[in-house]
Amino acid sequence: MRKLLILGMTLFVLGCEGGEQKALQAELDALTKDLRGRVPPLPVVKPYEPVPYAAFDLPDPFGPEKIALATKTQGGGSGIKPDFNRPKEPLEAYPLESLAMVGVLQQKNKTYALIKASSGLYRVGVGNYIGQNFGLITAIDETEIRVKELIQDAAGDWTERESSLHLQEAEEKRK
Repeated sequence: MRKLLILGMTLFVLGCEGGEQKALQAELDALTKDLRGRVPPLPVVKPYEPVPYAAFDLPDPFGPEKIALATKTQGGGSGIKPDFNRPKEPLEAYPLESLAMVGVLQQKNKTYALIKASSGLYRVGVGNYIGQNFGLITAIDETEIRVKELIQDAAGDWTERESSLHLQEAEEKRK
């Protein structure tokens, strides 16, 4: 009985094998019949050839002598420079565009302007500095403050620029 059971199991296993795998193998053979089993060889790499540096005798293009020479040939600027050693005034921490003139005062025959910044109200006069571009107040009248700013260009030269702050109420009436 035992031998009969082993023979039946063997026939059962052999009967399960077959149809599907043969069809799958035939389809795989049909799909791969045009494929070649050959990979083209890799291209030949040329050996590295070092290039000798022959500019040891030429001046360094980034050396300080070359930069000083370029500055002299460009005219060296107008000679205007801001005073970096003076103490900064409170309104120099704000861009000129963020400040607003809100009023004018006169005390002892001097005219002062009231400037509103984000942190409060400030009184300024002619000679005070304002804005982040070293702006010096040159004149104050009833409707505006005239400012002379120093701007550095791409060549490193300082140039003057005239700006003004208008009275905020006058600006609103115009609109």
